[in-house]
Amino acid sequence: MRMEHSDMDILNELSEHITLNMKTCWMISHPSDWIEHKAHVYYDLWFIREGRAVIRFEDEQFVAEERDIVFFYPGVPYMAHTDQAGCRFIFTHFDFVIGERQRILDNFELSGIIPHRLIREEFELFTRAYDTAHSRGSEGNRLYQKAQLMAVLARIIELYGQGQYRGEFPVKHRRSRVGRNLDFFQPIFDYVNDHLHTAIRISELASLVGMSEKYFIDYFKRSIGITPGQYIYQVRMNRARDYLYSRHHSIQEIASLLGYPDPFTFSKAFKKYYHVPPSKFV
Repeated sequence: MRMEHSDMDILNELSEHITLNMKTCWMISHPSDWIEHKAHVYYDLWFIREGRAVIRFEDEQFVAEERDIVFFYPGVPYMAHTDQAGCRFIFTHFDFVIGERQRILDNFELSGIIPHRLIREEFELFTRAYDTAHSRGSEGNRLYQKAQLMAVLARIIELYGQGQYRGEFPVKHRRSRVGRNLDFFQPIFDYVNDHLHTAIRISELASLVGMSEKYFIDYFKRSIGITPGQYIYQVRMNRARDYLYSRHHSIQEIASLLGYPDPFTFSKAFKKYYHVPPSKFV
């Protein structure tokens, strides 16, 4: 059965290749006369604890209320101030990488103010983790904070994918090169999804987009962060996991559904990825 893929599916398919690098996480208080002119080097989130933050991009102005989250993209200049007695927020700088492809989030309209009503639980968990860790007078348990940051980002991405949230901040390039590349490779993603039961050849994929095999491999890796072969392998392992969890198929049937010539070859590939044979996975 054919399934349409969207840009967001790439994040789900390649979730195992995602790296979140949290650079800084700290809380800051600003007085009523605070004014900030800046363009961030990394992705940036503000968790508004008290007061309001007013963010201006040239002629556009946005207001973040208490308990909202503000999402900035790198390289976009803005001016910020508060229109009340002051404001206080937690800020975190981070990178979000798939394989070797940095800044892939630039493709999605996530930069903006996420209202508290949409992200209440994640806001509370993140700020509680911060308060607990920093009560000890240091940056505390960064691993736990990083896990909570990933949960916040996953929720923002989910809201975007469901059409419940669309960032309104301007971006450096409204449709980034990465975004155009994802559109360009959409026939590849669809073809792989529809032909997992066959022995997919890289040359077949290259011909779909009118490229030589060598150039296609290089271009795919620069755009997506992994090679076409790694992408096919990842999607097959994702489906294998789902089939095993469903308990509706034998290992022989799963091998056939995923284009492996026999159960032994499938089991070998599965064990290489999950470190256990499929017979002992569930």
